[in-house]
Amino acid sequence: MTLLLLFILTDNGHLSPNSKDPTVLQSFYQGGTVGLSLIHIALAIGVTLHVLFTKRDVGASIGWIGLAWLSPILGSIIYLLFGINRVRRRAGQLRGARPSRPSDGQHFTVPGRDDYLAALERAGHRITLRPTENDNAVTLLHNGDEAYPQMIAAIDAARRSVGLSSYLFRADAIGLTFIDALDRARQRGVEVRVLIDSIGSGYFLAPAYWAMRKRGIAVVRFMHSPLPWRMPFINLRNHKKLLVVDGSVAFMGGLNIGDENLLLGKPSHPVRDVHFRLEGPIVTQLIEAFAEDWLFASGENLLGEDWFPSVTGAGTAVARVVVSGPDQNVQKIEFLVHEAIACARHSIHIMTPYFLPDDELLTPLALASMRGIEVTVIIPARGNHPFVDSATRSQIGPLLAAGCRILQSLPPFDHSKLMTVDGIWCLIGSANWDTRSFRLNFELNMEIYDSPLAEQLNTLMAAKECSPLAAADLDARPFPIRLFDNGARLMLPYL
Repeated sequence: MTLLLLFILTDNGHLSPNSKDPTVLQSFYQGGTVGLSLIHIALAIGVTLHVLFTKRDVGASIGWIGLAWLSPILGSIIYLLFGINRVRRRAGQLRGARPSRPSDGQHFTVPGRDDYLAALERAGHRITLRPTENDNAVTLLHNGDEAYPQMIAAIDAARRSVGLSSYLFRADAIGLTFIDALDRARQRGVEVRVLIDSIGSGYFLAPAYWAMRKRGIAVVRFMHSPLPWRMPFINLRNHKKLLVVDGSVAFMGGLNIGDENLLLGKPSHPVRDVHFRLEGPIVTQLIEAFAEDWLFASGENLLGEDWFPSVTGAGTAVARVVVSGPDQNVQKIEFLVHEAIACARHSIHIMTPYFLPDDELLTPLALASMRGIEVTVIIPARGNHPFVDSATRSQIGPLLAAGCRILQSLPPFDHSKLMTVDGIWCLIGSANWDTRSFRLNFELNMEIYDSPLAEQLNTLMAAKECSPLAAADLDARPFPIRLFDNGARLMLPYL
């Protein structure tokens, strides 16, 4: 690096002294080397101080500091581009522009439960800064075959507002059907806002985005910019899947918009998933989550009765929205999961397409099993990312040793993300069990206290055609595969 900069300064920049004088040339090179060394030291010191005051993860801190000192100048530049969380700063600035609302949680309400899960409900207040909402109706929807028709019908029935957020939004047959419905709503005078992720929905071509732009639909790509400080990278993505219509009915879960979710159509690469229809006061928290993301991405503040009408009760479920991301909401879903594991007395059931928790989550699950709690984790037998499968095999050994049940759901690939505790508490939404979802991406989950829904989810998970995974299966892997799997595990923070 030093020699390259000197070459540029002396030859291309025409700043070198008379090259025929060896003494002068030697002095010039020595002076340039000293100058670059001083720049390197100053930058490395700056990076070190910034890391020490802003980073909490010890491993990441050591890595960034080592890179800054051991890779002169270039390491510091890489940190300036990729290591600074500018999302949190920008989110904090925009948060001040959004008027506070009753569910923003400035004042905590007294938990409504009087059993042992009251501690979990109380912790949820502190973690999310949102109250639980009573009297909600939650309907489980299987795959796009059940969810998409209801979502499109809701858009067609919209009279005031439609807010749609999706990580993947394909311009295939079902995607164009959604775009047609959104355009019809726009033509009726409905306020339509669509937020899609710029990586998930195509960074360079983005056919669904341009199709909506052509129709005059208000659509924004989340953090889309060629400028590196706006971070259009694989992490820090908006992974949420949410549709809110007239502020009174909502759909959320893990379902993207694409033909692969229509299993009855027999797609070439089918994806099973679940989604949820929600009605009741909890919808207000969902539209608040959408409004915050829309403000962050577009600068427009969604206000008024079109977006925030009065909502009446519609059922018996108690629910609360939990958002998480690298802004002011960092690790909130992860913290709530920790508390749920700690409060469990009988059972913990988890289903996720990607299972790569670090030791901070593996240890509580293992300890729960050791104290007699039934811990079951369902993962795909063959995922859609082989490298992730390899890392998972290397990571789950401690759970098997502690007595947890690891089940592998047989094809087709299952994208469902579910968790239940003791047949009472449920966690649904967009977050996977990996570092990217818990700490790096913008995610939307919901905790629900509802025994009938928990029974539905447990029944759904129990009905999955699965094969058990045992420690002997991991030990029986050939040495080259075990070596590769262990190497893949080192990429756990980035998968």
